[in-house]
Amino acid sequence: MKNRFSSLRRWARLLPVAALLGPTACQLDVVNPNAATDAQTLGTREGLLALSVGLRQLYSASALEPILLTPATTSREVKGVATFINVTDLETGGTALPNDNANLTNLFSRSLRVVGVADQLIAAAPTVLSTDAGARSGVLAHAYLFKAAALGALAGAFEQAPITTSTTGQAAFVPRAQVLAEAVRLLDLATAELAANAASADFTTQVLGTAFNLPNTVQAYRARLNLVAGNYAAALTAANLVDLTVRSVFSYSSQSPNPIYQSVNITRNFAPRGNFGLPAGFVDPADRRRSFFLTGARVASPPDSLRTLAGFFTSLTSDIPAYQPDELRLIRAEANLRLATPNVAGALADINAVRTQTSGDPFGVYAALPAYSGSTAVADLLLEVYKQRSIELFLSGQRLEDSRRFGRPGPPTSTAERTRNYYPYPRQERLNNPNVPADPAI
Repeated sequence: MKNRFSSLRRWARLLPVAALLGPTACQLDVVNPNAATDAQTLGTREGLLALSVGLRQLYSASALEPILLTPATTSREVKGVATFINVTDLETGGTALPNDNANLTNLFSRSLRVVGVADQLIAAAPTVLSTDAGARSGVLAHAYLFKAAALGALAGAFEQAPITTSTTGQAAFVPRAQVLAEAVRLLDLATAELAANAASADFTTQVLGTAFNLPNTVQAYRARLNLVAGNYAAALTAANLVDLTVRSVFSYSSQSPNPIYQSVNITRNFAPRGNFGLPAGFVDPADRRRSFFLTGARVASPPDSLRTLAGFFTSLTSDIPAYQPDELRLIRAEANLRLATPNVAGALADINAVRTQTSGDPFGVYAALPAYSGSTAVADLLLEVYKQRSIELFLSGQRLEDSRRFGRPGPPTSTAERTRNYYPYPRQERLNNPNVPADPAI
């Protein structure tokens, strides 16, 4: 099996350019004699399994970098310290952020590449794998998950986005509420596929390996995106289906390195702000998560104090979690507080589970704080959830969405906690696609 898995990974690297870039990519009249043809890739079982491997590699090694770092700069988790114009413009933010910023373009285009590859798998699997229920459910659930994750990233960054790609390069844009609804629908489909037929052992061995847990990750993203969409009961249901003792990670190697480590610790385009970029008083000095995520002496970078990034980004081969267990506890806490009839006791139990934890986390992330002792009014508990999310989920790509959802101070009146609400649409997309909406003011 090990040799078979390795051969699939090698074939995934030889897939045709169109398959991994998606139908929105430019067409190049260059033939790669070593690449599999579209018919080999999309018309055979081995091709679909290899493309599934390639899909997760495309997401984790390419799309994940701008999904994490671009909104983290806008939400003040990290500071753009390189002198490249794309970094300085992103750091400045506000109305000074231009449409041709490379970081924005990468966030948009790489996410859509993931959507395009997922769409190819979703279209081909029912026919090609019609007699192999376990492989079919695995390929489909895996593709639904990554398309949903990419759509969730687009909805977190832009007021509108496409929910599918177009062979003409003129995909329709829909409001972000509809993008989120589509992402939730896809995760519901993934849930149904895996409930009807568990992914086969062959699919698990050849595509997922031992590091990535598909059923748990589907439910974690289902909880995450239902919460953002305001579906609180559904978020609670999904969160309760996640086994909090199980790790699920994106794995890296010297050939496919951790992209955040590269950008922050090698090329040094960004650096983490001290205190997680949060307002004074939001982080308890005794919180052990400070030393997990941040290390090194404080470096003055007026008006900021910068640190060295640690946590899940300490080497080229560091794993990045697909989700963290305490995210699910904090999803439950927030959802319980936002129900029409808030469940304060349930929310407080999960808040304290996160605050007081000293062991048992599969990633070793512990606050080791006393139990919460403040006001139990819903508004005050929601603020505590925001504080805990901001620390526990540092550099997970969620702070910008959280900042808006929790009503934190934002532009145009304040840029202390975020420098934009939503991003302008990439200029290259606007030049090619007449469906691109008007840019938001800020």
